[in-house]
Amino acid sequence: MSTILVTGGTGFIGSHTCVELLQKGYSVVIMDNYSNSNVDALHNIVKIAGKSVQMYEADMTDAEATDRIFERESIDAVIHFAGYKAVGESVQKPLEYYENNIAGTLILLRAMRKHNCRKIVFSSSATVYGMNNTVPYQEDMPISATNPYGQTKVMIEEILTDICTADPEFTAVLLRYFNPIGAHESGLLGENPAGIPNNLVPYIAQVACGKLAKLSIYGDDYETPDGTGVRDYIHVLDLAKGHLAALEYAQTHTGAQPINLGTGKGTSVLEIAAAYEKACGRPIPYTIAPRRAGDIAFCYADTKKAEELLNWHAEKSIDEMCKDSWRFTQKNQK
Repeated sequence: MSTILVTGGTGFIGSHTCVELLQKGYSVVIMDNYSNSNVDALHNIVKIAGKSVQMYEADMTDAEATDRIFERESIDAVIHFAGYKAVGESVQKPLEYYENNIAGTLILLRAMRKHNCRKIVFSSSATVYGMNNTVPYQEDMPISATNPYGQTKVMIEEILTDICTADPEFTAVLLRYFNPIGAHESGLLGENPAGIPNNLVPYIAQVACGKLAKLSIYGDDYETPDGTGVRDYIHVLDLAKGHLAALEYAQTHTGAQPINLGTGKGTSVLEIAAAYEKACGRPIPYTIAPRRAGDIAFCYADTKKAEELLNWHAEKSIDEMCKDSWRFTQKNQK
């Protein structure tokens, strides 16, 4: 079976994807610097899958370390998760985001070229649809970004597309995720950010367990059914399975192919809060705060391409996503 290098493999989505890969019989090599994860995730990947992985604690901006991995391991394809990912922080630290996300990806791609590895599944984002497209978002819409984090996703998509044009044997599947939430049903893997969470559901989870006093909802005057922003939330396990489907697609196709991974349905912030209340059995207090710059009313996917090309669709419900998140939160309270 193929050997897959997973950059950022101990992170939230990376760890769940590693479990799926191992369970499907792939050999997994993880490269991660633990900047937004820890070694517990590695142990839990192995525990859940019952199989070992080859782990390299290394930074993808370290060209020598990256090259060494390709020299030691016979890598057939790469799933590329590694990168800084906080929108607000990217506005404060644009240089760090461009340096890490763009320069790191270029180093990775140079190592791939040197060692004749021509298949990559890239962790992109719905943020590339910018502010001016209408929902549901389709892959052939123009892409743009409103912050440095989003810009790095747009630029890497363009770099990979250019490489595919230059090398007709190269494959890049550009997976544009919507809003991943949930956790592994074992409660061993989930989203456990350092400090105050940037994302909605980990924030709600910390309110539910009493670490944070209340949820701030940014804007309740959007033209949506309940006035709060509507997003396409997808269970992280469905997302992980989407990466395996993309990997299989990459075995038999060449060229750059953007594909949305979402449910195709929108859920409002208030609906998520209500589903979480049901999951945890306690109220989620909230206050309404002003809208944030750059936020839009609706964001959800057109999922036809994933169904047609990958034979994949999301299966898990919002209730399951919140239940799994709460189970993980309870098991991992510090």
